[in-house]
Amino acid sequence: MQKRKLSSFTYILASFFGAAMVAAAFSYYNYKFSEYKFFDFREHLFYQKRDIFTPKEDIYTVIIYSSNIQKFQDIAKKIKNPHTILAIDLYQKRFKEEDSIIPISTGMNTLLKFVQRFNIYDVPCMFDIKKVRDGLYKQNSSVKKLD
Repeated sequence: MQKRKLSSFTYILASFFGAAMVAAAFSYYNYKFSEYKFFDFREHLFYQKRDIFTPKEDIYTVIIYSSNIQKFQDIAKKIKNPHTILAIDLYQKRFKEEDSIIPISTGMNTLLKFVQRFNIYDVPCMFDIKKVRDGLYKQNSSVKKLD
């Protein structure tokens, strides 16, 4: 009789442990893949001067700023970065392209989707994106507020 009680307890404990393992795996999967976001430049058009921007580099540093608050050149002086910079101005003012700095612009709907996708709350800010496949990039660092 005691063997039967013990085995019932074992089944209950094993079921609980199995459910806990499944829940832990599900939580980890959601955390890992929601931590960094994806962005497809083939679906969302950005413009470089008058042409459609087509990313060519494997890694870019994205800087989102407001020219109404601060000039990009002042922001760029503070950053030591080995990657090509994509400069996105919320006010859509363009400046001349410089070495390793590409100013890009887009329509307001695409800009809002971009800002929402990467959870941008403060400007200026920066983060890296890394090429996954043609046109598809994944966020490769956390969003950092620039002072």
